[in-house]
Amino acid sequence: MNIPENLKFTKDHEWIKIEGGVAIVGITDFAQSELGDIVFVEIETEDEDLEREEVFGTIEAVKTVSDLYMPVAGKIIEVNEELESQPELVNKEPYAGGWMVKIEMADPDQTEDLLSASDYKKLIE
Repeated sequence: MNIPENLKFTKDHEWIKIEGGVAIVGITDFAQSELGDIVFVEIETEDEDLEREEVFGTIEAVKTVSDLYMPVAGKIIEVNEELESQPELVNKEPYAGGWMVKIEMADPDQTEDLLSASDYKKLIE
């Protein structure tokens, strides 16, 4: 199971990478493997301000549909357009090409409450 040390994680299996005041968000390798083949990613919250743990979209796999939750409060400033035509990127590259949104964080201190790679590993074991 791939759990990059440079990322933070949520108990809902989202990952977050901080670049200045912007957070890049996706779902973890564990989450994509549990979901199975991803067939559709729907995110209609671009340019919206959302609170932490609010739903920002849904991900549909062959087996199920799951909500996607904001790891931190902020404004969604970009959605990964590649996922419209290639949702399988979430399966192939969950931490690279399969990213979902970029968030302009309202309060960067909220990242301090997120899980480290080792804490996330304990959660899924």
